[in-house]
Amino acid sequence: MITYFSVSNFKSFNSEFSFDFKNTHGYNFNKESIKNNIVNNALVYGHNGVGKSNLGIAIFDIIGHLTEKNSNESEYSYYLNALNTTKTAKFKYEFLINTDRITYIYEKTDVKNIVSESFFINDKELASIDRRNSDTANISFMGTESLKKDIKNKELSILKYVKNNSVLDDNKENTTFLTFFKFIEGMLFFRSLQDNIYLGLEIGSRGILEDIIEKDNVYDFEDFLNRAGIECKLTTMKETEEDTIAFEFEKKKIPFYRIASQGTRALSLFYYWFQRLKEENKVTFLFIDEFDAFYHHELSALIVEELKKTGIQFILTTHNTSIITNDLLRPDCYFLMNKERIKSLAKSTPKELREAHNIEKMYKAGKFNV
Repeated sequence: MITYFSVSNFKSFNSEFSFDFKNTHGYNFNKESIKNNIVNNALVYGHNGVGKSNLGIAIFDIIGHLTEKNSNESEYSYYLNALNTTKTAKFKYEFLINTDRITYIYEKTDVKNIVSESFFINDKELASIDRRNSDTANISFMGTESLKKDIKNKELSILKYVKNNSVLDDNKENTTFLTFFKFIEGMLFFRSLQDNIYLGLEIGSRGILEDIIEKDNVYDFEDFLNRAGIECKLTTMKETEEDTIAFEFEKKKIPFYRIASQGTRALSLFYYWFQRLKEENKVTFLFIDEFDAFYHHELSALIVEELKKTGIQFILTTHNTSIITNDLLRPDCYFLMNKERIKSLAKSTPKELREAHNIEKMYKAGKFNV
């Protein structure tokens, strides 16, 4: 799990911006939204332009230099903050992997070039480099004693270098290190506004309907749409000599995308990724930007409930206030964000919030101050 993240001098984040998942409140309801005293389900609210999308892109910066998964470098243009005079963006992550605390800190000049890195397990430094001083890395993993430590390639992470070029000893620290990599490789970001982009988890792209057919999930997709309030019957048909999904009206078939609304199209994208979310140990962390931009408020609540069932740690950004309710999550899982900081509802008021409180009404009345 991610337990803490901070970033500075990256896109809209000038000074340090931090998100602490450990700052929970101990409520006795919706306990499944918290794991190991860490926020597992988070909804983020904020006005347009405060950086909600950039928060997700910042968290997923790690994908580009630690994995071969989809990193979509176009999302990382104008990398440094326009008002900041320093030459590097700084990222800090803290994770709970099994029972171990991992801290990973690095600085970059752009999406590819790494200036410094440092990696700790339970406060013990196991790898570091600062190319402002030297190209020689400090590497202390057991099994790396004969590994070359001079790493001049600024695009090469020392962690990735260790993973790909070492036969690590079989010990707890090294197991945690390799499990950390599996966590990073399982991270997924997606959105369905403007263009259907994603970061992490996979490589390349493929058709949504083609994927559903290949996984033999057409009837499951039909059931999902009906539960979402879209009454329909689905089948398959040939279109331009390719198999596709179609709506079936008695004896007539109409290709899915010919008549699907924007909301239904958004649901098809969600279902595409939801297939993967339901696979055991495939997705480790999820960020959906503007997750319900095309959804009715009841559908938004259904999607949150479905995501909660997966047990996967997730962050959703939204403008939908109707799902600010203690029936769905709890006050330490709803976060208010502006350009300088992010705080949960529980930490945004001196009032002691209880399960019976109408927190949406309080939000609209301006009772919370980020």
